[in-house]
Amino acid sequence: MKKLFLLIFFFGITSTGFCQLKSRTFEEVAALQQTQKRKIIVFIHTDWCQYCQRMKNATFKNQEVSEKLNSDFYFIDLNAEEKRAITFNKHTFKYKPSGNNVGVHELALQLGTVNGQLVYPVLCVLNEEYEIIAQYNSYLKPVDFNLLLEKLQK
Repeated sequence: MKKLFLLIFFFGITSTGFCQLKSRTFEEVAALQQTQKRKIIVFIHTDWCQYCQRMKNATFKNQEVSEKLNSDFYFIDLNAEEKRAITFNKHTFKYKPSGNNVGVHELALQLGTVNGQLVYPVLCVLNEEYEIIAQYNSYLKPVDFNLLLEKLQK
């Protein structure tokens, strides 16, 4: 009984300081924008991209990053190889196959193309009217991502 109490107490203490990043869908953000306008951060990635996975496991699990994203922005996690149709800003975007089990989603192309190329990972920042105000196509460490969020809050 004493061990069980200590175990519950230990997990209670360690879990209270942890902040889970809330990822939304494009459809959810459209509904949320009706009640509270915020900038939108879209993280465009693939499952095979090592830098994308590193951002997921380091940058987005950083407590300060996740707290800022949750409180001041809407965060969308977009797999560029997503196969479902996505409706965003009154348009429906679809997956476009380009070969055997290879392709890219139209929305990833629309939001993630920088200088004519789609290079992963991509961070696309949209304002409250869904206009692209910034794009970054490189890995960002937690400290660099925090600096970016601070600039965007101004």
